[in-house]
Amino acid sequence: MDPVSGLPPALAPVPASLWAGALSELLNHGETGCRQSARRAADLLTRLAESPAVDREVRDLCERACDRLTHPAQERRHVPGV
Repeated sequence: MDPVSGLPPALAPVPASLWAGALSELLNHGETGCRQSARRAADLLTRLAESPAVDREVRDLCERACDRLTHPAQERRHVPGV
C-alpha cells in the first residue's frame, strides 16, 4: 500500500515531483536547445507513460513528446494537415 494514498502501488497517483521534473526539463530544452535536458525530459516522460495511474490519452501525449525529443526535426516525418 502507498503510505500517502492508501492505494496499491499500481493505483497510487504519480508524484507531482515527476510531473514537475518532466515539465522543467522540457521547458529548459525548449528555451536553450540543451540535448541533455531533452534526454532527461524523455526519460521522465517515459516513466510517466509507463505508470499504470496514467490514462491512455496522457500516455499517448507522453510518448509523442518523447518521440519529438529523441528524433531531431529533420528526421521526423511530416504529416499533412487535414
